[in-house]
Amino acid sequence: MNKAVTDIRPVIKLGKPVYELSNVSKYYGDGGVVALEGVNLSLTKGAFHSVIGSSGCGKSTLLKIMAGLTPPSKGRVVLSGKPVRGPRADIGMMFQQATLFPWRTTVQNILLPVELREGKKAAEAAKPRALALLDLVGLKGFSEAYPSQLSGGMAQRAAICRMLVSEPDVLLLDEPFSALDEITRDFMNMELQRIVLEREASAFLVTHSISEAVILSDIVHVMSARPGRVIRSIKIDLPRPRTLEMAIMPEFGRYVSEIRDLLDKGAFL
Repeated sequence: MNKAVTDIRPVIKLGKPVYELSNVSKYYGDGGVVALEGVNLSLTKGAFHSVIGSSGCGKSTLLKIMAGLTPPSKGRVVLSGKPVRGPRADIGMMFQQATLFPWRTTVQNILLPVELREGKKAAEAAKPRALALLDLVGLKGFSEAYPSQLSGGMAQRAAICRMLVSEPDVLLLDEPFSALDEITRDFMNMELQRIVLEREASAFLVTHSISEAVILSDIVHVMSARPGRVIRSIKIDLPRPRTLEMAIMPEFGRYVSEIRDLLDKGAFL
């Protein structure tokens, strides 16, 4: 195996850290269940990070802590120098399902976070931004369509717009395309990469797919089985923009093999 790949150790920093997790742990049931233990991560500005691990290792719990949806039992989470103690406008999150409200049009669904935080007048003022985002993701002309009139991929693109409308500094992605078919998922991953690059956003993806992690990420964080810990952070040294054809490159295969080997060993750590 390529030594340059196997010698990489956490924590790798590509630029200025914008999101830092220090010794983050999460316990349930008066400490009887340890979901996360001593997680240290540093997300850098403009970089695409992902986390991968076996089911039940605490990936989604980690994402909820980063989003401010649940507090850590121990440790510190800081974004842009300020502790994360709840949901914030500078944190955008996207879930496995688009979760669009069926009685709202596409543009109304996109503007919902603005409306909830700042009111209807602010949402109306933000409408040009929402329409520009629809154009960005290839949904121009669908602003007044209802969710029932959208395909699964179109609904997820609308969900991307909803995540971006508040212009967050960090994008948190919880397996956003896992429910889509393989062809649509590949297309959406390339769209996601394009949007992140154009906006110079920092992204953090939870995934079960090794190939997805490698094709999208600058750094892949590999987690052990519960209690979840980061056992290795691997820098993915492939040129941008990534293409699906890169999956046949020897370098791509070496990254996939190393991550798979770490996951196999991590299940027993």
